[in-house]
Amino acid sequence: MKKISFLNLGRHPITNNFLKTNKPKNEFFYNLKLIYNKETKLVSLDNFVPPKKMFNDKYAHRASASITMQKAYKHLAYKIKKKIKPKSILEIGSNDGVFIKYFSNINNVGVEPCKNLADLTSKMKIKTYDKFWTFQLSNKILSKHGKFDIIYSANTISHIHNLNETFKAIENSLDFNGIFILEDPSLLKSLQKLSYDQFYDEHAYVFSITALKNITKQSGLEVFNVEELKTHGGSNRVYFKKINNKTIKISNTVNKHLLKEKNFGINKLQTYRIFANKVLKSKKNLIKIFQKLKKEKKNIIGYGATYKSSTVLNFCKIDKKFIKYFLDTTPTKAGKFTPGTHIPIRKYNGIPSDVDYAFLGAWNFKDEIFKKEKKFINRGGRFITHVPSPKIL
Repeated sequence: MKKISFLNLGRHPITNNFLKTNKPKNEFFYNLKLIYNKETKLVSLDNFVPPKKMFNDKYAHRASASITMQKAYKHLAYKIKKKIKPKSILEIGSNDGVFIKYFSNINNVGVEPCKNLADLTSKMKIKTYDKFWTFQLSNKILSKHGKFDIIYSANTISHIHNLNETFKAIENSLDFNGIFILEDPSLLKSLQKLSYDQFYDEHAYVFSITALKNITKQSGLEVFNVEELKTHGGSNRVYFKKINNKTIKISNTVNKHLLKEKNFGINKLQTYRIFANKVLKSKKNLIKIFQKLKKEKKNIIGYGATYKSSTVLNFCKIDKKFIKYFLDTTPTKAGKFTPGTHIPIRKYNGIPSDVDYAFLGAWNFKDEIFKKEKKFINRGGRFITHVPSPKIL
């Protein structure tokens, strides 16, 4: 068998399906099981959720909601403009325009299947196609805009089920000397940190550099540089060139990262078996923390009703019996309920004074949150996290 299952996280809802009622009818669920491909070394979900169930005009996530991410996108845009000086750029998964807005003076095009988000960038006078990325769409864009110097995609390629078509369409749209830049959560970091919440409906894949190298060469692309990022709990920024372009040299960062993955055991099934056992232990320990605090009658809320937190809450069966409500800065989530666990979500206006503990749903923004919530911490408030192990901070 090429594909082997190594962890079953159970029954899960659509993570961005924030509910209008705590008693929904016909809420969609699927089985979240992880598989490892022995041939390509790719880690993926066993069952893919139909894209239109996840990415539609009700999509709630706003990339610009985090100050950390705003700064990261601005810094990258400055770096690209200074070092590469592109005359054209295409962004796959342009979201609310937080990155591509910095390229308003050149030929800039966005692809965003969620119409509510595509409308936002269209209002910024960025030509945005509210379609799913396919080879057919790449040809349509090519006929109107030509080939691109830069194609950029952050936290999107891992959402697209047909990787072969995806990368072929990118190669098709890229100028001969063009560069494709991909950012997605790092499989290595996810395994090291035990952040099993990186796996949910949208994340059809969590990439290693090893797997990306293996699968993209079939599409005429080649990895030539890798940068490690702190965003989203640990991500990789991976640079690709056309495989027959020998002008762009391959950086030693590629072999360095491949060796790091090999030494950790990315290529061994046993690594994933060990990860699965640790996840099951983590689940038990997190539940124990909530049970203890509930017994002590502590007032517990959630901080950041993130997509990642949905995996933790549903896997560990942590619902409104343990968490009174969630606070979230995203306006479209306020007044709704978390998918699957049906915990109320309130608009963020600071942490109320009666709160004892807050579950850190947005643990990957811990540093930003801790700076912001000094008042809560100074009066004795504590945060609960599950990464890298369940504990009270």
